[in-house]
Amino acid sequence: MNKRKVAYIWEQDLIQFSDRLPAVLGRASMVHSLITAYGLLNHIKVIRSQSASYSELKLFHSELYLDHLKSFTHIEDDYVITAKDEKFGLGYDCPPYSDMYNSISSIAGGSLTAAKCLVMNMADIAINWCGGWHHAHKNGAEGFCYVNDIVIAIEKLRTKFSKILYIDLDVHHGNGVQDAYNLSKSVFTLSFHKYEPGFYPGSGKIEDIGRLNGKGYACNIPFHALYSDDTFVNAFDSVFTMVYSSFLPDAIVVQCGADALARDSHGGAGLTLDGYCLCIKEVLNVMKPTLLLGGGGYNHANAARLWTSITALVVDQKLDDNIPEHSFWTQYGTLYRYLNHNEEDFKEPIKKRRKIELHDDNSHEAKRDSILKEQLVLRNVQNEKASLIMNFDNKLTNPNDVYDFID
Repeated sequence: MNKRKVAYIWEQDLIQFSDRLPAVLGRASMVHSLITAYGLLNHIKVIRSQSASYSELKLFHSELYLDHLKSFTHIEDDYVITAKDEKFGLGYDCPPYSDMYNSISSIAGGSLTAAKCLVMNMADIAINWCGGWHHAHKNGAEGFCYVNDIVIAIEKLRTKFSKILYIDLDVHHGNGVQDAYNLSKSVFTLSFHKYEPGFYPGSGKIEDIGRLNGKGYACNIPFHALYSDDTFVNAFDSVFTMVYSSFLPDAIVVQCGADALARDSHGGAGLTLDGYCLCIKEVLNVMKPTLLLGGGGYNHANAARLWTSITALVVDQKLDDNIPEHSFWTQYGTLYRYLNHNEEDFKEPIKKRRKIELHDDNSHEAKRDSILKEQLVLRNVQNEKASLIMNFDNKLTNPNDVYDFID
């Protein structure tokens, strides 16, 4: 595995725009910082990401949606959602924010750059942990996802690879990607997710197998709440083997959403790092061009651990169990517990689409605690931003370490 060419997609704007996504404020910096702290970038070719162009975004999204996003240059705190915003899925779990078009262009560009690395044979495995937003649809945002970078990347891969296997490990069903290819025989979508009444997005039952020409080219493996490594790995081992041997893909895309890890606030599953890594190892063992993407993951420390562990697996490096000292070191371990008054609050998942109600004192306290936690994250990001940029630039702007992508 260590002889394969590996590309890690990075760019400071990509990190900063990803840090501003409302659902995962500051997460991208935390992930990249941990990967850097472990020295994993010494074993990877770092490729500077390019933002997606308007025409590249149109590989999936409609002009009407993209043009509406361009209107959000600056959003005031008291901005009121309009009917037109709601038409494009903006509001509730996808609130508008400033400079949205440039943000989604950068995020989609990360996955598109990774796909180009595989198409041009610059890499056998390409990694973009800032990508993996699988709920967005052609005409709008949904489920924390403003752009479907996955579909855009797959469309680029299809210029070289005839058959693409898409695997979704997120706790939520990858409805946006499946819907995009429900009629297709060239892209097989395989999703492992939690499926229970009331759990977002409500799709992905075992009977969903594609439609018309695409019938039989979608496979959904729904699990009950708190599914474990044993259940997950056993199902993955048997289903992936059958799908792979029948479909025989030319390339593979894996969405490694971290919200199926135990104790994720939007999850409700019970996986560990080992469960994910065993499945990723099985994918890598078939030796096909592979694109690895992020996705959900709302316990930022656990998401960073997972994606750092997968990165280490890809480059055949063993990680020390002790987290190296770095900018976000204090956010690992037991500190997070002490910041929460009631640890029991995190045993039940929060719904993705939600409205905050303030009908009683308990709801008011919950909102207050949520705001305090968000402020803690934001304060840490703001305090660390200057040193993070300096550290990243020192490590990654050397031309021998970072490669500018030339299309």
